[in-house]
Amino acid sequence: MTGSEASPSFKLAYVPGVTPAKWVRIWNERLPDVPLTLVAVSVAEAFDVLRGGGADAGFVRLPVDRTDLSAIPLYTETTVVVVPKDHVVAAVDQVSTDDLADDIVLHPLDDTLGWERLPGQPAIERPATTEDAVDLVAAGIGVLVVPQSLARLHHRKDLTYRPVTDAPESRVALSWPEEKTTDLVEDFIGIVRGRTVNSTRGRAPAPAPAEPKAKAKRPETSGGGRRKPAAGKSTGRNPRSGGSGGAKGTKRGKPRRGRS
Repeated sequence: MTGSEASPSFKLAYVPGVTPAKWVRIWNERLPDVPLTLVAVSVAEAFDVLRGGGADAGFVRLPVDRTDLSAIPLYTETTVVVVPKDHVVAAVDQVSTDDLADDIVLHPLDDTLGWERLPGQPAIERPATTEDAVDLVAAGIGVLVVPQSLARLHHRKDLTYRPVTDAPESRVALSWPEEKTTDLVEDFIGIVRGRTVNSTRGRAPAPAPAEPKAKAKRPETSGGGRRKPAAGKSTGRNPRSGGSGGAKGTKRGKPRRGRS
């Protein structure tokens, strides 16, 4: 793994339809000293941006060329058909591709679904972008089948959308150059996968070493090896006796009176 401590920032690419705000917020909370810069890219240019160093990692749409790129699939989107609000499809909850057989189905050049066979009737020409295709739908030229996030991204008040039950689905993944799996990339992978800040694969600071416990002091001893009594405690000797360790004092009797 290549260290990334010298990197001044982390660049994150994302394709249309992906909303990285949640992950960016967590990054800013955990790594406030490492600015995260967002790089908006089209589906077509996303992988070239990653390979060329324009971003450290990116949210892309599968498939990913695993020759030199790593990828972690994140989620699969619902596929919907975008139609005018007065279209017959707007009256139902969901449709199949067979229900679109009589419609002109637009197929933009930046399509992300990878159709084997496009449903409906083909348009005279393909729109350049999904946004252009949405404008054509609004003009009554045809309908458009896209991932739900793109339908939301290009939402218009005069259009609506419904799920298509048997259409191909688009999967979103986090991808990065395999040879550049830096510490910061690992940090972002942890955030996307929901690891906590204390995860063993995170970069949380190591806990401070515990201070050694103080050793209990042994009572001081006199030269003869006996323990020195604590202040205020009696030794058990009579303080009126003479020398230390001497015989106990004898009891004095009353003095005798002399005879007169």
